[in-house]
Amino acid sequence: MLGAGRCRRRPRSNGGRGAVRHDTARHGAIWRARRPCSASARCCCLRSGTGRPTRASSPRRDFHIRILLPIDFQLKNARIECSWQLKKILHGYRHILKQRLHSCPDLVSFMVELKTILEIALKNTEELHIPRPPEYYSCLVRDLEILGWNKVAYVDTSLTTIKLKAEDSCGRQHLITLKLNAKYPTEPPDCLVDFPVQFAISWMPQNSLIDIHNQFLAALESLKEFWDAMDEIDGKTWVLEPENPTRSATIRRIAIGNNVSVTIEVDPRHPNMLPECYFLGADHVVNPLRTKLNNNMHLWDPKISLLQNLKDVLEIDFPSRAVLEESDFTKDCGICYAYRLDGTTPDQVCDDARCGQPFHQACLYEWLQGLPSSRQSFNVIFGECPYCNKPLTLKSSMKKL
Repeated sequence: MLGAGRCRRRPRSNGGRGAVRHDTARHGAIWRARRPCSASARCCCLRSGTGRPTRASSPRRDFHIRILLPIDFQLKNARIECSWQLKKILHGYRHILKQRLHSCPDLVSFMVELKTILEIALKNTEELHIPRPPEYYSCLVRDLEILGWNKVAYVDTSLTTIKLKAEDSCGRQHLITLKLNAKYPTEPPDCLVDFPVQFAISWMPQNSLIDIHNQFLAALESLKEFWDAMDEIDGKTWVLEPENPTRSATIRRIAIGNNVSVTIEVDPRHPNMLPECYFLGADHVVNPLRTKLNNNMHLWDPKISLLQNLKDVLEIDFPSRAVLEESDFTKDCGICYAYRLDGTTPDQVCDDARCGQPFHQACLYEWLQGLPSSRQSFNVIFGECPYCNKPLTLKSSMKKL
């Protein structure tokens, strides 16, 4: 995801306005979004085909970043190229960048997240070279001893990064990573957690690591129902995507049958309410499911589990891990002959009931673009199925799945 590279084109200054620009020149559509930025950092994205050179600057240095989008413009499969210096600075934040690529709905949102991550990384990198006073170490060691070393998962040699572990009331293990600056405890540490919602701590100079750990435990309990619901889905159904969901993931693509699935997006604050549902499959199969969902919404009962509600509303039983294997309801892409491609599974299906061949969106997009008989209108391509030659429509979007 994060590779060393060099952007040959130097973007011009935008006068400190902090503009973010994204274009899809291939489809003839251009849009811009401007957000206020501080004087200490700016992010801008300029046109260059599907590779977007970007500059993030500070009063002392400039960084050039190129974001390479795949042919289907799926942001979660994008690749970031930068200089080796910036790659070194962002090394400890690779998992966060990957998570943001998967969760951000568009390039502008990711640029805002990237700016924030870069500011934190630069701040922590610079502060590594600031000598800590003796009081810093004595205060930190005292806090760790009071907290208990059994709750410490990791401490780096410079005592600037600490990982604390905690167990929620259901026995799930969680980690919180603390990045401490030289002014601790006057200033709070940066906290990194695998949460589906923002985690903000309440801090005063007299607070300590014990207070952070207690706030972390309270936040874990507030998300208990959400994780209970997601764990039940992960344990009792076949989840196609994400392959290895994190605790912050709010989306599940659940297999219903052969080349038919439903993607749900759960509200972590109200996990037992009706989630957003997107059906994937041939129209003659998913249209009845959409009809059942619309007709049975009134049956949704927040007092019972999310999974049981889905079964009742859709009037189906999801394939069980205890009875069926994944191969029983999955089929390889008809173009690349693979099931998983860069972490994605086939999510496009021929609507003809006698065909029903599945494809990866990226494979089908590239295939249709190469056919002289295909035509395109904005982000929609009209063509024919590679197998049965029946009319086929593909809409390429950057919506996360």
